[in-house]
Amino acid sequence: MAKNAYLGGGCFWCLEAAFKELDGVKKVSSGYAGGYTEDPSYREVCSDKSEHAEVVKITYDESEISYEDLLSLFFKIHDPTTENREGPDIGNQYRSIILYENEEQKKRIEDFIEEERQYYSEDIVTEVKPLEKFWPAEEKHQNYYEKNPDDPYCRAHVSKKVKKAEKFEGR
Repeated sequence: MAKNAYLGGGCFWCLEAAFKELDGVKKVSSGYAGGYTEDPSYREVCSDKSEHAEVVKITYDESEISYEDLLSLFFKIHDPTTENREGPDIGNQYRSIILYENEEQKKRIEDFIEEERQYYSEDIVTEVKPLEKFWPAEEKHQNYYEKNPDDPYCRAHVSKKVKKAEKFEGR
């Protein structure tokens, strides 16, 4: 049965490309969530006025990959201790965030983060909140890495996260 995970941690191009590498992941879409603006545009999200984060919606088969494995890769490819920043990307839209659909997911996220704390000298600042609505990003942001592998940002940043995902073997 297909389930969804909603994660944000830096540019959605990076997350989308990395999570597509995992067996059991059926689809990854870039979009916006966690704010209050209805159907936000990229420009609105980048203005910090919508309060949305750049996130990915990951549709996966839990008989092939666990929710915890998705969270584990998420923590391996971004820094959950840096507020409103991931690498060169700075702003509220790049914050570390996990959105949950139900109380079971919330508990799994909280348990995962509690377990991960031992591996970090800094506090984990990942925001955990209920998903109210996922807004798909504009078409030009979907599959960006696949369509633009020679883009300087993709070569410098996205490709590194994809390589980590290619080597990922689970928790």
